[in-house]
Amino acid sequence: MGLLEQCDKLFTTSNLYEILGVCKEASDVEIRRGYYKVSLQVHPDRAPDDELATTKFQLLGKAYAVLADKEQRAVYDEQGIVDEESDTLDQDRNWEEHWRRLFPKITIQEILDFEKQYKGSDEEVEDLKRLYLLHEGDMDLVMESALCCTYEDEPRVHDILQKAIDAKEVPAFKAFIHESVKKKSNRKRKAEKECKEAEEMQKEIGLNSEDSLVAMIKQRQKSKEHGFNSLISDLEAKYCKKPAVGKRGKKK
Repeated sequence: MGLLEQCDKLFTTSNLYEILGVCKEASDVEIRRGYYKVSLQVHPDRAPDDELATTKFQLLGKAYAVLADKEQRAVYDEQGIVDEESDTLDQDRNWEEHWRRLFPKITIQEILDFEKQYKGSDEEVEDLKRLYLLHEGDMDLVMESALCCTYEDEPRVHDILQKAIDAKEVPAFKAFIHESVKKKSNRKRKAEKECKEAEEMQKEIGLNSEDSLVAMIKQRQKSKEHGFNSLISDLEAKYCKKPAVGKRGKKK
């Protein structure tokens, strides 16, 4: 089974751009950034309950390898096919090592600096509008996916989206405009529970301020929240190294 067929089976689409969550016109940086964000969701270490995580992770690496190569991307764009014989799609390639070379570790200070710069920026507004459209106004999903956001940010996020609706930049989805009080309350209780768990962990282990941030990140990962994962993915993509140009195999 070829790459596109496998993608269609596991991701319900054979469109490599859709799999990485980017548009066909995306820049190299946007493609790399999209690859990282999606790969975090199925990384074997972060999705231990998903039996297909390793396979999905490998397929994402291959999808990125095709779109990161100018010649292969051009062929894919024009003909809708990929060169299965290419060295970049080598079945024996260690995709975990390749992934880590692209996205080295970042520091806690870089996370804090990014958060300070990101909140209130035009980039944040555009990201929130994109998430609003993607999830059709479902605030549960918007808040889970939004970068640098906790429950305390919800009024600010709601205000940003309402202004976008008033300006007719995005449609007024019913899920947003007529969200029930019960749904809002459930979201608040969930956030309060996570905060309490993080505080208990800090007290139990005796963490300092920096370590408590690390613990909070790990807690979010364990509960499969996408917010902090997205934050980390965005940062690691930002500070990532450019991929090395690999050899391309010839078609038979």
